[in-house]
Amino acid sequence: MSLRLARVNELVKREIGKYLSTRYGSETVRWTITSVDVSADLRNATVAYSVVGDEVCARQAVQFFRKHAGEIRGVVSKHVVLKYSPKLQFIRDLGIERGNRVMEILDNLEDPSIPSSEDL
Repeated sequence: MSLRLARVNELVKREIGKYLSTRYGSETVRWTITSVDVSADLRNATVAYSVVGDEVCARQAVQFFRKHAGEIRGVVSKHVVLKYSPKLQFIRDLGIERGNRVMEILDNLEDPSIPSSEDL
């Protein structure tokens, strides 16, 4: 990935996050934009978001992004001047949830070679 494309990705990510927090702060408080991947021709962008909460929150996020994708694209095109305004596709990023699950499993493992705090 070129340095320019990395800068565009970060700029689009920042603008989407800023817009969501200012315009839809109460609705989007459980969602975080984790990454943006704009194609080399600047016509398409994949926006990854993570959800804190249960599956109900995840379904609400999917519905929200389907409904407001065009509006978000318009705002991004006003603040980020590019040759083309990329079409935004929102996908759920499960990386944070997977990481939390791994940490939970590791916390639950008991290693017999390490004394527990009760033994000290």
